[in-house]
Amino acid sequence: MVLKRFFTKKLKKSLSGFKSSNIALIGACIILFFAVIALFAPVIAPYDPYETNLEETYQAPSRSHLFGTDHVGRDIFSRVIYGTRIAFGITLLVVAIELVISVPLALISTYIGGVFDEVVMRIMDVIISIPHLLLAIVIVALMGPGMRNAIIAISISYMPMLARLVRSVSLSIKEEPYIEACHVLGFGSPRIVFSHILPNIVSVIIVQLSLDLGYALIDMASLSFLGLGVQPPRASWGAMLSLGKTYLLHSPWMTIFPGICIALLVFGFNLFGIGLGDILNPRSRK
Repeated sequence: MVLKRFFTKKLKKSLSGFKSSNIALIGACIILFFAVIALFAPVIAPYDPYETNLEETYQAPSRSHLFGTDHVGRDIFSRVIYGTRIAFGITLLVVAIELVISVPLALISTYIGGVFDEVVMRIMDVIISIPHLLLAIVIVALMGPGMRNAIIAISISYMPMLARLVRSVSLSIKEEPYIEACHVLGFGSPRIVFSHILPNIVSVIIVQLSLDLGYALIDMASLSFLGLGVQPPRASWGAMLSLGKTYLLHSPWMTIFPGICIALLVFGFNLFGIGLGDILNPRSRK
């Protein structure tokens, strides 16, 4: 009930804050635009994204093929549309895995403290000391290329950032007088952690996750570009970029349109995260 009331209050404040935050509103509109495309991809796409036609290879953008065709005659516009589904699905899965594992682990580690906290944080330090994309490449190389392994690899590389952030904020809240009062009243550890500490760090978690959406999209596109992420013939923006680089000089549209979509969606995620941070930050509201 405490979390429900807290989230309801936060949601009302956020919705009212969106009216005064142009950055968050623009970011939300961009995200919503791509979300609608992903949801109605079968309706919007004029062709089967996997249908080949060797008589229409390397066609420039035209009325019949808005974004042109690739080396086997597939409609690039349809593939970009379906690639939106993969982009959203992957980024949301990465953030969900990061949230489900990092936040409880950081909260429990902070509250228990001692040796357990030291061990968990040292493991996080080791992981965070390696650039996340490089770490993801190593993990995928060990597990084998593929979308599932790429999602797991990116999630692992992102966990330390959120875990350390949650821990640092939780440590300061843990020393607050009302937490001491909870101990005096005999509240159990789970109730203190999830009913009194967690609600006060939700804003920080939301902002970090909204920014991680953009980073996850870039990293998955990078892994797919290297042949370690989404595998052909699935319509993935990163894989389309990898294929298009071979034909960049005489068929640049194979690279231009997937690249524009990646840039726009990442831009939308970043604007939304920055704007959301301003909305949820009490100091900025003042």
